[in-house]
Amino acid sequence: MGDRPYGDRAMLIDGELVSNADNWITSLNPSTEDELGRVPAASAEDVARAAEAAARAQREWGAMTSRERGERLKALANAIRKRKDEIIALEAADSGNTIANLGNDLFKSSNHYDYFSGLANEIKGDTISGLSSGLHLTERRPFGVVGRIVPFNHPFMFAAANMAAPLVAGNSVILKTPETSPLSATILAELCQEILPAGVVNILSGFGFPAGDAIARHPLIKRIGFTGSVSTGLAIQRAAAETCVKVVTLELGGKNGLIIFPDADVEKAVDAAIAGMNFAWAGQSCGSTSRILAHSSVYATVCTLVREKLAAIRLGDAGDVESQMGPVNSAAQLERINRLISIGKQEANLLIGGDRPAGAEFKRGYWIAPTAFADVSPESAIAREEVFGPVMTILKWDTVEQAIRISNNTEYGLTAALFGSDINTLIRTARRVDAGVININGSKMHYVGAPFGGLKNSGIGEEESLSELLSYTQSTTVHITL
Repeated sequence: MGDRPYGDRAMLIDGELVSNADNWITSLNPSTEDELGRVPAASAEDVARAAEAAARAQREWGAMTSRERGERLKALANAIRKRKDEIIALEAADSGNTIANLGNDLFKSSNHYDYFSGLANEIKGDTISGLSSGLHLTERRPFGVVGRIVPFNHPFMFAAANMAAPLVAGNSVILKTPETSPLSATILAELCQEILPAGVVNILSGFGFPAGDAIARHPLIKRIGFTGSVSTGLAIQRAAAETCVKVVTLELGGKNGLIIFPDADVEKAVDAAIAGMNFAWAGQSCGSTSRILAHSSVYATVCTLVREKLAAIRLGDAGDVESQMGPVNSAAQLERINRLISIGKQEANLLIGGDRPAGAEFKRGYWIAPTAFADVSPESAIAREEVFGPVMTILKWDTVEQAIRISNNTEYGLTAALFGSDINTLIRTARRVDAGVININGSKMHYVGAPFGGLKNSGIGEEESLSELLSYTQSTTVHITL
């Protein structure tokens, strides 16, 4: 495998960069399978030490004014911007996400600190009309210690952005990085050590067991936010409930449908579906528009356009600025995607892809060509199970009732998209589609300030908005007798 160019990295506990451990996690380059570097595998004891440090630090951090906290966090945002090129290069090598598209992730990472710092004065209570003999009011207080567990698909963006709201609200944070793409967050650990008081942020690298499980269970951690798979989200809910009452929010998977009506601009709709698939992340996005639901009158045209446009996607090493799609994140991801593709080949018509791309440069690494299935039954596994890879399915419908039924025929309810010209039909349909975020004549839209979150097994809770900030506080009622 050769030398590790990024060496042994550190995690952050109580203001110290810790690089000694009994166990290590070796991170591989998904494009080549070469070793990149190692991070410590945090133990349950490491989590306990971080929780105790976070609880101590939170008392002083929470007592600061919102302006003082905001100044520290804006300094952190500026520090991220200064090291963006270094972070982007490391992220591309470690995650498989194409380097040409990672600048937006870094922008979101730093922008969240500016946005939530600007909202700090909105953390306020209410006064309640009552008897003339008293005054009744509410105030919002931080939980104390917040646990955040982030996934592999946007490792730096999620690590940095997911701390913004809890920190602005006055909490301290314990964050666990993903085991398959942990390296870029070690730079975030260095920046937090430089800028924030010791213990306010603790960044641990580690596996789901024991580190993630210990975060979910630790009694000092009263609030948990998780982004990842449904199965892991359920495990976190169970583990959290076994020690004490906690608030858990989950941003989980999706099997997101894009409905094309007969009066739509079909090529724009297909372009939006492909853009929404996030091929720059090899389709590894909870919001990927992995299902196209096309009216029978445009179905053949949709299939032709999808095949042509997927064939034109340029695959290559994630560190190459010309690459439009890199590998999937890990060997485990590749195995899972290939298993579902094999099932799909038995259930539907393989339109394009479905295999490792040709070429010597793709002999090593976790590669799968952009893939699409046609003639897909709404009841098939490939139509209902989240692949979390570069795989699209194209389904046919004849009536709006059918389209809505097919769209809702999964356990998920994260995003949906509708393309057409009749705004009345589009809005009526949108009101019946099970999704937390619905795009009309667009896809993959995130606007900071507009809540993002899912229905059904896609999760609970909202992010990227005032509601996220307030979710990291708890309300206390105060009665004053005059």
